[in-house]
Amino acid sequence: MEKISAERKKQLQDFCRKLDLKIKNLELLDLAFHHCSYSNEMNGGKYNNNERLEFLGDSVLGLATADFLYKDMSSNHAEGDLAKIKSVVVSEKSLAPVALSFGIDKMLVMGRGEEMSGGRTKPAILADCMEAVIGAYFRLVKHLFLSLLFQKYAKFRKPEERILNLCFRNYIRRKKNHVLYTN
Repeated sequence: MEKISAERKKQLQDFCRKLDLKIKNLELLDLAFHHCSYSNEMNGGKYNNNERLEFLGDSVLGLATADFLYKDMSSNHAEGDLAKIKSVVVSEKSLAPVALSFGIDKMLVMGRGEEMSGGRTKPAILADCMEAVIGAYFRLVKHLFLSLLFQKYAKFRKPEERILNLCFRNYIRRKKNHVLYTN
């Protein structure tokens, strides 16, 4: 991993402060914001990007969401319903707006070509980076800030998403802190 400049360190600390995240290893968090286009342009793509953290974050998000749904909704809903709900929560369409609300678009480090093509606003890149941040956070503190995701995306418009809205509102009322899953 590259050494972080003082300016970048301040940006990362501000990001953490805004979301009330306690992260000491800023290098790993910084890596979560590095798109593969940057590593391809700078060093031939030598794993200095967020793809492995995205892989981890995708799994952690899926597991944490499944665990949450199992605990809070499984007695009232069939497995097929739970799978549909989970697929909505972990989708690009759900994660991209949350990533924007967290300011992930401002934190991204990407190559010039991707930057010029509007990469900071591409839903796929935002959702992937969101998963990478979740992966980094999991690696660093071993629990998720999934409840923040729920709070930021608690208003659904489509009928099939109403069940999630009810679930999130109930969850938010019961929880006072911003951590959904801890070990």
